[in-house]
Amino acid sequence: MVSALVALGALVLAAGCSASGGAGGVRMLPAERSAEIVYVALGDSTVQGIGATSAAKNYVGRLDARLRERYPRSRTVNLGVAGATSYDVLEEQLARAVALRPHLVTLSIGPNDITAKVPVKTYAENLEAILGRLAADTDAVVVVNLLPDLAVTPRFRNRDKAPVVARLSAEFNDVVARAAKRHGALVVDVYGASRREVPGHPELLAADGYHPSDLGYARWAELMWEAVRTRLGS
Repeated sequence: MVSALVALGALVLAAGCSASGGAGGVRMLPAERSAEIVYVALGDSTVQGIGATSAAKNYVGRLDARLRERYPRSRTVNLGVAGATSYDVLEEQLARAVALRPHLVTLSIGPNDITAKVPVKTYAENLEAILGRLAADTDAVVVVNLLPDLAVTPRFRNRDKAPVVARLSAEFNDVVARAAKRHGALVVDVYGASRREVPGHPELLAADGYHPSDLGYARWAELMWEAVRTRLGS
């Protein structure tokens, strides 16, 4: 497992440093503060904001607030749905996102694939299709986060399924990092942060012991914004 984590870390670094959109080069958000930015969020319950006390306090709401500070005319469309898998994003969210002609897209998907026992190969195919279309059919800066380590949450910790969930979290994240590198998406290492921070800070999780709390989403938003701000036009 140690060697797998080292390899994953190297992939995340490579993917995070690679933001090429192919022949078009590095994608950037507009330099003009008056630009009408469209931010679209794709994914599952963490995108919808389960565990937060309000929509403004999940990570999408917090990113929206940061964007509006920079671009007062920006707007956010949150397409996240609790329970969504990578297939659901591909079939039900992706076309809607492309039609909105976004400047920024964030993607958070995978935990439901793990709990639904979706094969890693199938997840990889779905993610390839999602990121491939975002790269080909939009000019958006795309930011995808690694899955948190589900095994450190109370829902799985110290239970029989914990080793399997830990292994799958790492394997799915290897898929995310590789696909992101191929398609010029920025990668946010929520996985590493969850392993370091969640065990000693239970307040980062909601009462269900699985989804982030307001504090957890605030931390998630910080990590996402670190990536987004590297693509702010100057």
